[in-house]
Amino acid sequence: MADYYRLLDVDRSADTEEIKKAYRKLALKYHPDRNQGSKEAEERFKEVTEAYEVLRDAEKRAVYDRYGEQGLKGRGAGPAGFDFGDAIEVFMRDFGGFQGLEDLFGMRGARTHRSTSRKGQTVRIRLALTLAEVATGVTKTVRVALLDECEDCEGSGAKPGTAPTPCTTCGGSGEERHVQRSVFGQFVSVQPCSRCGGEGRVIASPCPKCSGEGRIRHEREVDVEIPAGVTSENFLTLRGQGSVGPRSGPRGDLIVLLDVQEDERFVRDGSDLLHELPITFSQAALGAELDVPTIEGTARVTVPAGVQSGEVLRLRGLGLPDLNGAVRGDQLVRVLVWTPDDLSAEQERLLEELREIESAAPDRISRRQHKGFWSKVKEAFTGG
Repeated sequence: MADYYRLLDVDRSADTEEIKKAYRKLALKYHPDRNQGSKEAEERFKEVTEAYEVLRDAEKRAVYDRYGEQGLKGRGAGPAGFDFGDAIEVFMRDFGGFQGLEDLFGMRGARTHRSTSRKGQTVRIRLALTLAEVATGVTKTVRVALLDECEDCEGSGAKPGTAPTPCTTCGGSGEERHVQRSVFGQFVSVQPCSRCGGEGRVIASPCPKCSGEGRIRHEREVDVEIPAGVTSENFLTLRGQGSVGPRSGPRGDLIVLLDVQEDERFVRDGSDLLHELPITFSQAALGAELDVPTIEGTARVTVPAGVQSGEVLRLRGLGLPDLNGAVRGDQLVRVLVWTPDDLSAEQERLLEELREIESAAPDRISRRQHKGFWSKVKEAFTGG
């Protein structure tokens, strides 16, 4: 697995400007139009662009520094499926504004525009998850309404029995070149053809089923692999699984927004789970062995004698895993002493006898016993 910092030849402490400068130098060096279309240069160009796209983004860079490339994939923010077309888009986005750059790389800029302008739109869906699914990770099959190729015209957009014809304005290249002369020399700019929009062809007789778009709406089943430990703040990007572009243009992406449902048994705090356990006075005074629900079943918890209402017990390793399951959190059990309000005659009699012999309550509850719930939770988190 490549080291992004090593790919760009920068220190791990490099700032954004240093990263951008290093990337531009390498991108110009390995751009295929400067290397006679070399496949090796194309692969290197893609690799350094992928590294740049992660390290230039503070959030992605923080995730990469902590979890590596695998962590990026798990959060839906990583470079999974990053291809040469993506690399060209990134390069043109950040460096395509320099005068004369199109001339430096010939016609690549317009060809890229022609491809990306026909790329299908990104589709976003929301996917509900339970805490149990978050604990283990899950693969879910979802039905998504997408634009797929029209079967009648096979995506061409032309009426069956006909075919698109080359654009007479640009000769089928999809590009118009404009030459400007100045005292500094000759500048050549390449732009998409104004007639065909950069496609290089025109449709005289559109397909009646898709109105010349080359695509119609269908429902498709898509498998979504959800890693363990995700939150509602995470999303997954499935590259190339969105809608197809017009007239057989490349597919866009599918973004899955995660929605982790609440569980009435627990309150989630990162990878830890909080559960409230009601107990009787006798269980609090004498102690007890009780079963409590966990995210994957039940667990036995020991309630110590003399426990005070609001105290927190820790069940180690019974919480949720961190993203990708490297570390598992704990389950915290908050004890609540329950006071009944519907005593039977026998219970009242026994409590009256107890009141005669029990010790008086202290004048004040100790600081440890008087702490609020969240203070106790914080203490439990820190091992205090």
